[in-house]
Amino acid sequence: MPPTSSQTSLSSPQHGSTVELRDVVRDFGGGVGLNGLNLAARPGELIALLGPSGCGKTTALRALAGLERVDAGSILIDGADVSDEPTNRRDLGMVFQSYSLFPHLTAGQNVEFGLRMRKVAAADRRSRAAEALELVGLDNHAGRYAHQLSGGQQQRVALARALVTQPRVLLLDEPLSALDAKVRVQLREEIRRIQTELGITTFFVTHDQEEALAIADRVAVMRAGDIEQIGTPEELYGRPATPFVAEFVGLTNKLPGEVSGGELTVFGRRLPLVTGGLPDGPVEAYLRPEDVLLASAGIPALVVSTSFLGALRRTRVQLGDGTELAVQHGARETPEPGARVHVEFAGTAVTATPVATESRAGAVPVGVAR
Repeated sequence: MPPTSSQTSLSSPQHGSTVELRDVVRDFGGGVGLNGLNLAARPGELIALLGPSGCGKTTALRALAGLERVDAGSILIDGADVSDEPTNRRDLGMVFQSYSLFPHLTAGQNVEFGLRMRKVAAADRRSRAAEALELVGLDNHAGRYAHQLSGGQQQRVALARALVTQPRVLLLDEPLSALDAKVRVQLREEIRRIQTELGITTFFVTHDQEEALAIADRVAVMRAGDIEQIGTPEELYGRPATPFVAEFVGLTNKLPGEVSGGELTVFGRRLPLVTGGLPDGPVEAYLRPEDVLLASAGIPALVVSTSFLGALRRTRVQLGDGTELAVQHGARETPEPGARVHVEFAGTAVTATPVATESRAGAVPVGVAR
């Protein structure tokens, strides 16, 4: 329903809506769409949809918004099926990668636009737009046009425009990808602050794993039109359920190992397993760089390269059989390329998957997240 002056303040916390996608299918006739997608968001939750280009994350968001028809399945908001409802009847706010501001309107007028379409009185429109701009830190920019605003400011205006109608659900489609790195970090923190403050259920589409892990309550990693794994950022990073998740989320080392009696052995070292119920035999084990240590004794290695990353350093080493590892350590340790060192494993539980015996021949390269 259109907002009225009797509604609660925009900055007042909301209870949040439940959202559920049940067995949603979108068939593009051979292209990757959605293959029976199931996803449920709790009230006030922020879920990031993460995955490579073409995995279906934007299609899922557009289906939820009503901008993409679904061929099967249902979409429910607060228990009501909205699959056949047009976009303007779903009560959603949406922010796109492109700012999509009207160049002939001021920031304040852009924010008012949705309220104008809902025939809200002029005085109430101005009041609510001013409140929305204050919420995103642009209360002194209401009279500026798009060309007078930076990229980050324009995206803040777009966010204010999406929030001013007090939607039940907020949809963000790669809203930060057009911004430079520093502004992107600042704005993602602002989005998280505002989302938490308002308590609005939010879906955030991104291909940037760091962004997803930093901002979300839960992350759904998508692949080929379906969800490969969903969990908290800590769960996805520390306990990836599949090789795809292990390699896509963060940087990982892929090493040959052997499982026997439920125990994993990698280069003669026993490591606990995240993955339960593995049959005896050869596996590929996935170790994070921070779980590989430079040591005074251990597995001999040769330093290939080293990179300074501020508070830490990442060093690539080669073992005697040609296997390469990424090692993450303190910046004060500065091994030189060509230096002979030793590495050890921290003993953190790792993910492993069975492999065919013949696939183990030769060196196993480091798997680098895309």
